[in-house]
Parts: sequence; C-alpha cells; structure tokens
Amino acid sequence: MVLKRGIKELVAAAEAEITTLTTDDAIKRHGDKNLIFVDIRDIRELERDGVIENAIHAPRGMIEFWFDPESPYHREVFGDEKKTYVLYCTSAWRSALATHALQSMGFSNVVQFSSGLNGWKKAGGPVIEYEKKISK
Repeated sequence: MVLKRGIKELVAAAEAEITTLTTDDAIKRHGDKNLIFVDIRDIRELERDGVIENAIHAPRGMIEFWFDPESPYHREVFGDEKKTYVLYCTSAWRSALATHALQSMGFSNVVQFSSGLNGWKKAGGPVIEYEKKISK
C-alpha cells in the first residue's frame, strides 16, 4: 500500500507548526511551578523506562479528551490556562502529534520538548522509577 503521507511526514508537518522547548531548556526549567510535564507514553513504557519526576501521565489515546473541558473525560489538572503543559514521549514523535492536535484545538499553553525522554536521559535529565498508583 502506498500512503499519501507516512508517519515521518505527519511528524515533520506537526513539528513545523508547534511550539517546541529544547531539551536543555526543559531540563533547566524542570521544577518551575508554572510548567507541568505530561508523559503521554504507554503505561508499560513508564514502568520499563522510568519517568520525569512530578510528570503527569496522560496516555496518548486520551490526551484530547482529558484536555477538552467539554469532554466527559476532562481532567481538571489540564484546565489551568496559566500553566504551560510540556508533552513528551520516548522520541518526540507522539508528543509532536499530540501537541499539534491540542494546539489545533486552541490550547496555546501546550508545547513539547524536542527529543523526548531518550534525549532527556542523554542530556543528563533526572529520571525516577515509576510508582504504580493503587486504584480504589
């Protein structure tokens, strides 16, 4: 099958339009109370590879629903217009697409950082072990 646009083209198109934070800037600004890191990876990736401390997990398949205040799945944590939400995944492909979707919805306070968790680790950014939350 010949695709009209492959994943590389989709990601490149998204990256051309979205706001991106460099990995160095993301590391320097980690801990800033106005910056919220949002990990969009699959739960198995969090368990296997660790997480950025204080990041919120929002799976890629739910991100638009959790951000949209009109959605029955909306999460209040994503409703603060004064905060900047920094999306990341493993290599910045999924986060580019998710950031593009959210910016297309009108969220100007959503950015991604340029190299994902792999780049974060390579640049010396701190990673902690993922702690499973116990469902009640």
